Amino acid sequence: MVSRILGPDGQPIALATLQEPQTSKVGQLHREFASHPSRGLNPTRLSAILLAAEHGDITAQYELFEDMEERDAHIYAEMSKRRRAVVGLPWDIVPPSNPSARERENAKLLHELVQEVPDLEESLFDLTDAIGKGFSNLEIDWHRINGVWLPKSLSYRPQSWFRLYRGFRQEIRLRDASADGDPLRPLGWVTHTHKAKSGYVERSGLFRALVWPYLFKIYAVGDLAEFLEIYGIPMRVGKYPPSANEKEKVTLLRAITSVGHDSAGIIPEGMLIDFHDAAQGDPKAFELMMDWCERSESKVILGATLTSQADRGSNTNALGNVHNDVRKDLRDSDAKQIASTLTRDLVFAIAALNGLAPDGMRRCPRFAFDVSEMEDLTTYAEALPKLVQIGMRIPRNWAQEQLGIPEPEGAEDVLGAAVSPPPEPGAARAMLKATAANLFVPADLSALDRLLDQIESGSELQAQAKQTLAALIDLADQSPTQLAEQLAALYPALDDSGLQDALDRLLFVAQVQGATHARQR
Repeated sequence: MVSRILGPDGQPIALATLQEPQTSKVGQLHREFASHPSRGLNPTRLSAILLAAEHGDITAQYELFEDMEERDAHIYAEMSKRRRAVVGLPWDIVPPSNPSARERENAKLLHELVQEVPDLEESLFDLTDAIGKGFSNLEIDWHRINGVWLPKSLSYRPQSWFRLYRGFRQEIRLRDASADGDPLRPLGWVTHTHKAKSGYVERSGLFRALVWPYLFKIYAVGDLAEFLEIYGIPMRVGKYPPSANEKEKVTLLRAITSVGHDSAGIIPEGMLIDFHDAAQGDPKAFELMMDWCERSESKVILGATLTSQADRGSNTNALGNVHNDVRKDLRDSDAKQIASTLTRDLVFAIAALNGLAPDGMRRCPRFAFDVSEMEDLTTYAEALPKLVQIGMRIPRNWAQEQLGIPEPEGAEDVLGAAVSPPPEPGAARAMLKATAANLFVPADLSALDRLLDQIESGSELQAQAKQTLAALIDLADQSPTQLAEQLAALYPALDDSGLQDALDRLLFVAQVQGATHARQR
């Protein structure tokens, strides 16, 4: 019976193949031990290892890469920075573009299922091993819980377990007794090939560019150790009398050796040990070579040197910030490549087995890292209102994405502007009277009360305005020319003293109110 579950390539999946991991049938791989090709490494042997990998024998190359990361502390530290920069990013399962309600719901369900994958963070770190080595494989061991298919484990498999088959497209196959290897089973593997550089997989990892600085550093460290052994310890010369026999000479030689290593020793009476200054030597040449190697390693891995080292006599803070931006670009590129692999080999696998990808890979929800950097809230809070005031139309969704603020869902509580409670009746008048009593001595508070009553009702201002403008109202039915002539004649005789007096008192109240607000701050 043909399965109705299709793989990423659209071909049917045989569920029987998911009952046990593929590597369970190649027990010899589990019993293999590394040969550590870095022992006695020299340029001739290194060239042979790299050439053999290009001809199909990749085992020695990837074992060498393991040794490099294990034995060179600088490579390990820099690779750890780059790899953990991706692992520490937040992630989500997002629906495809223009999603339907069903696709949104499937994305939420897949997010919950992916969160149940055991040791997911450790598996993400294992996938980043492809940054240095070109590819990384995690074998999926499936099981079914309450009718739901989930990975029981994601097991890292060393690169030396595989061979690279070249056909129309290069394939990563499990190394078995056959000449071409066993093709990896669909839905059984998370296979990440990382494009640190273009080319075939065996040449696309960063370690291909690191092998020569690593080798030169080995030589420099060995030469420095030999230099210190020869020139770092004072020369010891033993003197014995002419009558000394062979036994006494051996005793003296043993004493010289003990003094050199143990800083203590005994010699027979009559013998002498002299210490001579070591010949002058300069270890700077070896340190310069080691420094060049480590700088080259940093440039290859992080794209810069100032994220890990400081240059003397330079503005390292400013330059380090520029170089750190380069490292963010590398991090974002690494994250996008790994997210694409996880979408194809993990998210789609879980979706296909649980009926959450009815339209196949094309409309399957995808794994996505959040590589966005939150913008400065203060800058946006000042700029956006000004831009809106001049007529710029700014979508709210765009502003919230830039600031890293999610859209509220449903009836979710949202923040709002603080609303000041209304003042209690009479509270404002009491504050004004208290301020007037402090500002004006003596203060006629009863007159102030009358004035406030008039202001609140507006009666006095209306009366004064009506009295002042009464003569003008009678002229309203005149023609514009007659009105202008009569206004010119009437204006000097208008009596506005009452209106001015009312306005003076209003200004007094405004002065008192201003003083009240100033005291409240």
